[in-house]
Amino acid sequence: MKALQFFKDKKVLSWALYDWANSAFATSVMAAFFPIYFKKFWSAGVDPNVSSSRLAFSIGIASFIVAILAPFLGAIADQINAKKRFLLFFFTTGIISTGALTFLSQGRWEMAVFLYVLGTIGFSGSNIFYDALLVFVSNKKNVDSVSAFGFSLGYLGGGLLYLVNAIMVMYPSYFGLANESEAIKISFIMVAFWWGLFAIPLFLFLPEEKKETNDSFLTSVGKGLSRLKKTFTKLKHLKVTFLFLISYWCYIDGVDTIVRLAGDYAIDIGIPTNVLLASFLIVQFVAFPSTIIYIYIFEKRWGAKAGIMTAIILYICISIWGYFVQSGTEFLILAFGIGSIQGGIQSLSRSFFSKIIPANSPTEFFGFYNMLGKFAAVFGPLLYGLARQYTKSPRESILSIIILFVLGGILLYFVDEEQGQKAAQELALAKDIEAET
Repeated sequence: MKALQFFKDKKVLSWALYDWANSAFATSVMAAFFPIYFKKFWSAGVDPNVSSSRLAFSIGIASFIVAILAPFLGAIADQINAKKRFLLFFFTTGIISTGALTFLSQGRWEMAVFLYVLGTIGFSGSNIFYDALLVFVSNKKNVDSVSAFGFSLGYLGGGLLYLVNAIMVMYPSYFGLANESEAIKISFIMVAFWWGLFAIPLFLFLPEEKKETNDSFLTSVGKGLSRLKKTFTKLKHLKVTFLFLISYWCYIDGVDTIVRLAGDYAIDIGIPTNVLLASFLIVQFVAFPSTIIYIYIFEKRWGAKAGIMTAIILYICISIWGYFVQSGTEFLILAFGIGSIQGGIQSLSRSFFSKIIPANSPTEFFGFYNMLGKFAAVFGPLLYGLARQYTKSPRESILSIIILFVLGGILLYFVDEEQGQKAAQELALAKDIEAET
């Protein structure tokens, strides 16, 4: 399989290892330990509905900030050849704030929210530039495979560290730790170290395409913002790209909401902590091979659009099933189902989008891609939180997510990939001709 060949390609491997690095934050912090620790430690003694709302609100704040910054950062970075420098800034912000969670005392939920928001901004902000570097390590023929390789390494890397962290939490005495609480706090500093260590190859071995310019930084920033304005105009001519972005906005909202609030939901329906931790392990290690297999099947036979649509339908089924889950065994089976498609829908979405944007301004358009993805994560948790306040039931609240998948699927149905590629190529060509003249 192509994935094995990528281990020999230093550029591709260096790029993909950043997914291995920062996925530790997505698994150990966002999905698992922060929601658990927030409810049991930093927000201890508070009504579950209130603590769930606080968690959803913090997710929404972080997502909103990234959503606002994403297109501006993308446009500026394209103009001043600063993809890796911007990535470094957000990456540093992420690891420092993540490590700082280790030192917070009980009841300090406000500071926990602040650091979590900052860490999420670092994680999501760095991904804007990481995603944009995809076009420098791939081509039209292998972009799906390279994208999948990055996601699969991310699931494996994040899963390996999470495995160690989960064992620490379940058996703290084996590691010389006093209790579960101390083990979770140590896991935050371990995530920061892992993230920092495995990000190094990207900065050392992945070259960034250079453009000759004599502009000052402020001039470049001004041009970048002007370019952002032009991007809005470009999207008017890229109707297929715009339609896909709205579709993506809807369905990825559902995916992100499930990922970020699964732990909170599980606790409130009575799933034991050890089962919850095991379920995250299942998602990670099932997602690693499943992402590669999923991409291989759809890339070869039916295409990325069919793969995304299939995943959307399966997510609707999973959301309905989540309403009826009663036992720990059922929850573990549900985790297996999520792991089977989560990496596939994320990877295919990224590679599909890369095919329908102008090749000469990837960061600019990936800024919009990330903006909508993260902006959607504002409304998903908000929708769940409002449903929680109204129904007082986590089970009924989980059904609200189905709306997002249905809307996303309907819009995706009308996306024409060939038409989108043609329009993007014409726009890129027109820009190149304009630059030459």
